[in-house]
Amino acid sequence: MTTTTPAVSPMDLDEKLALYRTQLALRFFEQRAYDMFLENLVKGTSHLSLGQEAIAAGVAAAMKPTDWTFATYRGHAHTLARGVPMTPVLAELLGRSNGLMAGKGGSMHLTSVEHGVMGSYAIIGAHLPIACGAAWSAQFRGTDQVAVCFFGDGSTNIGAFHEALNFAAIWKLPVVFVCENNLWMEYTRTTEVTAVENPAADRASAYGLESIMVDGNDADAVYEVAAAAIARARAGEGPSMIEAKTYRHGGHSRADPGKYRPDSEVAEWLAKDPIPRYHTRLLELGATEDQLVEIERDVVREVDLATEEAKAGGVPGEDLLMKDVWADGGSSWRN
Repeated sequence: MTTTTPAVSPMDLDEKLALYRTQLALRFFEQRAYDMFLENLVKGTSHLSLGQEAIAAGVAAAMKPTDWTFATYRGHAHTLARGVPMTPVLAELLGRSNGLMAGKGGSMHLTSVEHGVMGSYAIIGAHLPIACGAAWSAQFRGTDQVAVCFFGDGSTNIGAFHEALNFAAIWKLPVVFVCENNLWMEYTRTTEVTAVENPAADRASAYGLESIMVDGNDADAVYEVAAAAIARARAGEGPSMIEAKTYRHGGHSRADPGKYRPDSEVAEWLAKDPIPRYHTRLLELGATEDQLVEIERDVVREVDLATEEAKAGGVPGEDLLMKDVWADGGSSWRN
């Protein structure tokens, strides 16, 4: 039986304004998180996606609330884009009891099953097979859920990447793989250690998949490609692999100044910043500057409120240590 992928409806101006708001929210949230890190309020390390907001926002806009997101340790943006409020995410970074994981997970383990955010994973490539498992469960149960799995360019050289792609293709699983190719691994240019120029897209044909490349700094382009891939998966037509070219504005993590990258390259990509680019597009489509300024002000108010609420959270007690470690929620059965 041949299935037909539903047509993707273009966004109207109101939907594009909402997409702009999401990108601003991701940007301002992470800028605030960085400032709080410098104040020694953020516990542990964290990995920002400043400059990559169009991918998280564009893909999330194409998903249903019942779909699943699987993210890497660079998962703040993906978590917020699925509708998780700012306060518990920021509080989690601060290690406070009002955090998303009660202060226990930190930056690299954000999870909200309620919002379809099925975890951020610190082990490179580990979540790709897990996303396949979720997709397989949807297929088995006959639901229309789709798993969307984000990963970096460095993950494409991990065995789990190839195993997951092969498994997804064989079983025609409803999963969409999204490679956020920001050109650099932790300190190494991806092309220096990868046999192909486009680490995800150039390998798609090995698994019978189309090679899909998209400008990861263009939220509309990301949305259109993601919506088509998700619709295919939902219609039973199997997996897709999307490679989105983008660039992180800073280093790999908070401890990395990113000085190994050529200044000319950084300047070139800063000029392609997705948010000013989208701002200009909205004006061309008929939005007013006053509308966009009000959206920005609203996001700033939201970030300021989340900051105060997160800082007001208490420090977790010792009772949290053994919580959620065992199936029954505690360790009393061991004693």
